[in-house]
Amino acid sequence: MSVRAKHRLAHLAVKMELFVMSEWSTFVISTLGSLLYTIGVIAFTLPYRFPDAGVMGISVILKYTIGLAPSISSLVANVILLAWGWKELSKRFVLWTIYNVILISFLLEVLQFIKFPVINDMFLVAIAGGLIKGVGGGLVFRTGVSGGGMDIVIAVLRKRYGIEVGRFSFYINMLILGGSMGIVGMEKMLYGFVASYVSGQSIDSVLSSFDKRRLVLIMAKDTKPVVRYISDELRRGSTVLYGEGGFSGEERPTIMCLLTPRQTMVLKRYLAKNHPKSFMVVSEASEVLGKGFKHWKQI
Repeated sequence: MSVRAKHRLAHLAVKMELFVMSEWSTFVISTLGSLLYTIGVIAFTLPYRFPDAGVMGISVILKYTIGLAPSISSLVANVILLAWGWKELSKRFVLWTIYNVILISFLLEVLQFIKFPVINDMFLVAIAGGLIKGVGGGLVFRTGVSGGGMDIVIAVLRKRYGIEVGRFSFYINMLILGGSMGIVGMEKMLYGFVASYVSGQSIDSVLSSFDKRRLVLIMAKDTKPVVRYISDELRRGSTVLYGEGGFSGEERPTIMCLLTPRQTMVLKRYLAKNHPKSFMVVSEASEVLGKGFKHWKQI
């Protein structure tokens, strides 16, 4: 083997090692999310003839009408969607979406042989199913990838036209659910709406719980000990902004930092004990991107 070939192999090995180290959490979280989502379909949707939203909703309707396995129809539909949006999507998004789509199709076949408990309260079934599917979907979205379906369409349209298409997705899902009424009946269709609403709320809750941070602004005469406490005790960075009081014209240095809710309470107690004349403002930061927080590659 030539020296150049050895260098190329070594370089490739380093790149693979870096990829595995940076993506192992994506593998674990997206696998768990796909498993939970599939359990929601197998245990809380198909046995009760509930409709569903998105591509899985179409697959479920085909299951009820012609007996086609959702694992096959959803896989075929996602392959078509990925082929359609291949040029618009990042390689990472496509590769992980392919993994999740194949995993979900595999689990749809495997989990159907498991006997899940039968629940007689249909409303409770709709709530539980929506919650489980929402948590699973939220975990997948958390990694910056998707489980396929309408998420591929949304990603392509956002990239191609630069617009948010959440409302478009909502209307498409409502159309699919509404179209199922002639197959599953009015009552089951309404339960499907309930499950989809709970699923959407659960996804939002999962995403916001991971990204929840507090934006803290602290005005104090001596900022150095406060900055040192934030750095040494809370293990967080901070930025000192320099300004002046609007009325007094005096210099007013302000510390800005992003903390978890628990760290915010710890900092409050520290300021109350050691800097009682300081001024503190706390607000919610719905999402934080950058080093130490949510990585840019998840967008």
